[in-house]
Amino acid sequence: MAKQLLGKEVAAALNERIKAQAAELKTKGVNPTLGIIRVGERPDDLSYEKGATKRCEDLGVEVKKIVLPEDVTKEELLKVIDDVNKDNTIHGVLMFRPLPKHLKADQNEIENALDPAKDVDGMTDGSMAGVFTGKELGFPPCTPSACMEILDYYNIDCKGKNAVVIGRSLVVGKPAAIMLMGKNATVTVCHTRTVNTAEICKGADIVVSAAGVLNSLTADFVRPGQVVIDVSINWDENKINARGGKGGIAGDAKFAEVEPIVDAITPVPGGVGAVTTSVLVGHVVEAAARTLK
Repeated sequence: MAKQLLGKEVAAALNERIKAQAAELKTKGVNPTLGIIRVGERPDDLSYEKGATKRCEDLGVEVKKIVLPEDVTKEELLKVIDDVNKDNTIHGVLMFRPLPKHLKADQNEIENALDPAKDVDGMTDGSMAGVFTGKELGFPPCTPSACMEILDYYNIDCKGKNAVVIGRSLVVGKPAAIMLMGKNATVTVCHTRTVNTAEICKGADIVVSAAGVLNSLTADFVRPGQVVIDVSINWDENKINARGGKGGIAGDAKFAEVEPIVDAITPVPGGVGAVTTSVLVGHVVEAAARTLK
């Protein structure tokens, strides 16, 4: 039976560190503050906003919300972003995406209007440049950062290990690969055009699955001794949920097959997702700390 790498334990340790850092900054006259820019009333945005706000409150980070109507114009949204960039009392910014359909053609321009120094969710090109160059430019996306926090907390040494990342998105796959290389792992990235992905994964010591395809990581992909970080959140109609009914979230891994084989695995739910909000708040506190440098 594999060791389950539980996100709540990682988040608890991370939260203690963040809370102490926020308290120390306040003694120096800096009140770490997250600015939230939300367009419209999407239920998933509201849910994440609620969780992020609660986590901020628990850890001593202030939240300033800017809520705009769904039909906001590009010019109005850019003006809000410019105002936030100039507001020295806001240290980090979370802007919910995707934007409404009428703004999608301009989404790249809108995202990159944000000052990378305040980009705590890793959405700007400046933040991506920081990930790929190793320089202090913005912040990496929260999900791959959460993967690294899990590896660190459970003392999983990446140095000299073979790691495979399944998925090449800018949100998870590519930054996760770069961050693993930063931990001195030898990294292979697999994607939809990769031949023999299962065989490549079997040769790895660490597998980070970010394919976003339910049950795509089966027993054929793994072997004893491996660590599996399952990033994806998929909907499984056949999963028995906590209420005894059908339907629930699941990762890429066919858990009942994979878990008995590998040495360690993150469950879904309860793994990477449980850490991402703490990472976001941690980025806000770090952004606040950088203003003192």
